[in-house]
Amino acid sequence: MNHHTLFDTKPGDRFRIREIRVEGVLRRRLLDLGFIPGALVEVLYQSPLGDPVAYRVSQSTIALRKEESQKIWGEKLGDETNE
Repeated sequence: MNHHTLFDTKPGDRFRIREIRVEGVLRRRLLDLGFIPGALVEVLYQSPLGDPVAYRVSQSTIALRKEESQKIWGEKLGDETNE
């Protein structure tokens, strides 16, 4: 299994979350927004400078900054990994 961070994705990619590698307030915020293990995420678009990036998760559009999306680990779907 080839694990990446959510930050390693690009617009159009789909991603399945496996783990959140952060504790405390940021972890609670990400979980409350729907970034939970097992969730499917679609990468929608990136700002002109690359940060933040908009994602669709749990039928909501959420923008995350690099420091947040680097804490979310999982696998890209549709590449050489399993869907």
